[in-house]
Amino acid sequence: MTIRATAPGRTGVIGNPTDMYGGSVLSCTTAERAVCELSDAEVLALSAGYEDTTLRTADDLAPGGDIFDLSRAVLRGMNISPETHRFHLRTETDIPMQAGLAGSTALVAAIYGAVSAYLGKKEAPHETAEAIRRIEYEQMNVICGFQDQYMTVFGGLNFMDFRGKGSHLEPDAQPYATVEPLAGAVAEPLPLLLANTGVKHHSGTAHKPVRQRWLDGDAAVIGAYEHLADLARSAKASLWRGDWQAIGDAMNENLRIQQGFGASGEACDRLAEVAMANGAMGAKLAGAGHGGTVLVLTHEPERTAHALTDAGAARILHPRPTPGLTVETV
Repeated sequence: MTIRATAPGRTGVIGNPTDMYGGSVLSCTTAERAVCELSDAEVLALSAGYEDTTLRTADDLAPGGDIFDLSRAVLRGMNISPETHRFHLRTETDIPMQAGLAGSTALVAAIYGAVSAYLGKKEAPHETAEAIRRIEYEQMNVICGFQDQYMTVFGGLNFMDFRGKGSHLEPDAQPYATVEPLAGAVAEPLPLLLANTGVKHHSGTAHKPVRQRWLDGDAAVIGAYEHLADLARSAKASLWRGDWQAIGDAMNENLRIQQGFGASGEACDRLAEVAMANGAMGAKLAGAGHGGTVLVLTHEPERTAHALTDAGAARILHPRPTPGLTVETV
């Protein structure tokens, strides 16, 4: 028996990073996915790429500073022990990692989904999203919001309201997020593309300075992020009206706010400028910034993508609503 679980990446369209601060976000999945396959084995074994390792004792679940740390974190968070559980986990992904596209979260979701199926665990999607976020926060020490986990689980094009939630609150104090599917509001293909800078970053590093200002009650940060949440709420109506200019304007405002807090980065800013000079109506960070990926709204995708590639974009991707966490037995 083999259990196969997959989960998509995502791009924040408008409103990120207010998912850390009780805000609202409009977000879309990517076509790229993370994959985890679980099969019966005589030991607890992990494979990633061309590398393999065997976990024989509880000590082997401790972080090792290698490619398997993410899988170890999920297994620790799910109370899996080499002494009592024996299976083989194989993981792979075509989502650019450390690129602001929830690549790590998608892998966590896929592993969590496969192991949950193995254990016969039944959860509602909201419970799964919260469990994945708890693993990242507690086992991986990632300072993060909730957009990534909800998008990788629910999939699609969604407006999400994180009212009452926050990265500073204990997991048990968190209400569930509200997820409103919007894929039916627009025709595909969406006029969006992603330009990956090729510069890797950890989202927690990008979040830390501004998060501390928010925790300290900095009125500038609090006011700006309330404005970002308002932009996301307004963008929902713009999407239904097909007002792409309004959405592009909101994306540009989103970027300006992040730039004002130093949360963007030279590589992202440069590609955003190139896009706007070559047919784009809007450009912003897909995630936390400091490298990563730029989301672009353009009705001239070939022209814009060509210019971005010439300007050094490592990879061009095309966001589209795709299914969230999917688990099957094959």
